[in-house]
Parts: sequence; C-alpha cells; structure tokens
Amino acid sequence: MELFPPMPLAEWRDTKETLHRFTQVVGKIRLAASVRRNHWWNVPFHLTGRGITTRPMGQVDGNPIFTIDFDFVDHRLVVATADGGTESFPLAGQSVASFHRRTLEALDTLGVRVEIRNPRPYRLADSDRPFAEDFEHATYDPVRANRHWQVLGQVGLVLEEFAARFSGKVSPVHLFWHSFDIAHTRFLGRAVDQPAQVDPVTREAYSRELISFGFWFGDATLGEPAFYSYTTPEPAHLTEDRLTPASARWIVLDDSHLAVLPYDAARTEADPRAAVLAFYESAYQAGAVRAGWDVGRLACPGGITDPRRPSSPL
Repeated sequence: MELFPPMPLAEWRDTKETLHRFTQVVGKIRLAASVRRNHWWNVPFHLTGRGITTRPMGQVDGNPIFTIDFDFVDHRLVVATADGGTESFPLAGQSVASFHRRTLEALDTLGVRVEIRNPRPYRLADSDRPFAEDFEHATYDPVRANRHWQVLGQVGLVLEEFAARFSGKVSPVHLFWHSFDIAHTRFLGRAVDQPAQVDPVTREAYSRELISFGFWFGDATLGEPAFYSYTTPEPAHLTEDRLTPASARWIVLDDSHLAVLPYDAARTEADPRAAVLAFYESAYQAGAVRAGWDVGRLACPGGITDPRRPSSPL
C-alpha cells in the first residue's frame, strides 16, 4: 500500500462518524475498567497488526482480565478474556445502538461486569443522546475502515520515529477516542496552574507544560485530514516562527494556535515521511525554544541517551 493513500473526509464521513461513536462506547468501558494514569494515558487505544486494542484491563475491579479489539481486517469487534473466552460480532450492519447492546452482551457472556458511568458521546454534536438510542449512525464501509487503519499504522510509525528523538517524559503513541486522533506528546516538568473553572478532563490532560504532535482525519472545524502540533501553555510570539515544509501553516483554534500540515499537501512532497518529520520538528523547535525548554539537554539523537553510543550487544 502506498504511503499516505488518499483519504478525503467527504468520501467516508458517515463511516467515520459511526466508527467514532463505536470507539467511544469501547473507550468508556476502558475508562471504567482500568487503573487511572496521569494525563489519562490509561484510556486511549493502541495499534495492533489488525486494528486497535484497549490492551488488557479488569482484575483490580473484580473482573477477569479482558481486552476489546477492533479488527479492521475481518471487520469484527473481538472481546477476549485471559482464560481463553472469546465473543465477537461484525462491525458492518450495526447502528451505534446495536453496537452498544451487542458489546455489553458479549461482556456479560464472558462474565465481565462493567458500568459505563455516562453512556453518551463525549464532546460530539449528539452528546445528549444515549448510545442505546442512536439508530442514526449506522454506516460502516469496510474498505474505508481498513484504509483508515492503514493510515493510522503509517502515521503511528512516523510518530514513533519522531518520539525517539526526545529523552524526557513522553506519552505513548496512542489513539484518543474522544477526538479520534493519533497523538504523541512531549512534556516538561513544570506544573501548569490552571483556572479553577477549567473542567477536570482538561486539567489532568494539561497539568504540565507540553508540546503535542498528531494526526486526525478531519472534522467540522477542519474539514480535511491533517498533521498537527500545539504547545500549551502557548508562549508569546509562537506563530512568528516559520514551519516546514512551506505548505504548513499556523491556524487559530479555540483562542490558541495550531500548527497544521494538510495530509494532501504532505502526500505531494517528494518524500512525504521526511516532510512530516520536518513539520513536527519545526513545530517542536518553535514551541520549545519560545517556552524556554533546554532543547539540547532533552535531545536524544538516534534514540540513544548514552553519550558513548556503543553498538548494540543484542
């Protein structure tokens, strides 16, 4: 498969909207059945060789150890327990309501009891409608769903390569179900004193200075797939720094600025992978230098912190 194949939002918007809500159903199960981690790192999905996974969960809440995986090759949801139990059903032909029901039925069959505290979409246009009543979102195109996973895998490996260049605290490369984006974040140790009115989700996510990098498939705000980066708290004069390549730009989003490289622009570069890495690096340099990070000390050339850089004994 070509690197960064065409992925126009208009051609799979209905599938994306349905799939986004499917992932929120499973994501909220993960939230309920996993140990909380800093910056909510316990809740995102991770990539697999066939789709995305919750990773193992349960045990601490009295449930058996279990996982829930989206298989975008055979297009099934697979619920499995550590003792070998498995339940699955097709992703195609499901509304959000039937997907929600069948997921809970699969868990029940395997002896897993999880209560979704707020069984509604998070920060979506229909956030007041329970999953169990959503018969509107019921489109699943297997070809587009598979391609979206292929793109996630390609972008994920670029983010892994970029992550290797930093020796400080970093997040995994993971897929957030609330915004349906794949992301990697670099942190500085300084705490951020946020206003009391800031919601608890945001407070935990941005409790430390950070620069985040990622990709999403487009939404109502930005109607095209794009690579992105942002620095928070945003330092003064950030947008005065030039981004690379020339097609990258700064945009205003929610009273702050986002560095954006349109996916279609990256695809037309002579070396798309190198162009995305250069974009992330230019956004990092802009944010880190303006915010006063010790860029040299935090660098990790070739993914190695040992100053002697010995060859691998493995």
